[in-house]
Amino acid sequence: MKSTVIQIDPDIQSGEPVFYGTRVPVKSLFDYLGTGETLETYLEDFPAVTKEQALVVIEQSGYLLIQAYHIINAENIA
Repeated sequence: MKSTVIQIDPDIQSGEPVFYGTRVPVKSLFDYLGTGETLETYLEDFPAVTKEQALVVIEQSGYLLIQAYHIINAENIA
């Protein structure tokens, strides 16, 4: 299944993950949020990124973080 949220292409930003259809690195979202900026400010500064794209990336990242936590803790218990 092809993602419509994140795109990785060696010809776009040297293969760094970007929001699909843009040249905006996904990392920039976390950089903004990490400094205390709001999602609304991020979207104003990067109008090529849709709110839906940003919310999906945040949701998927949270899910993956929780899954990684469970895997790491299961290995430490065994």
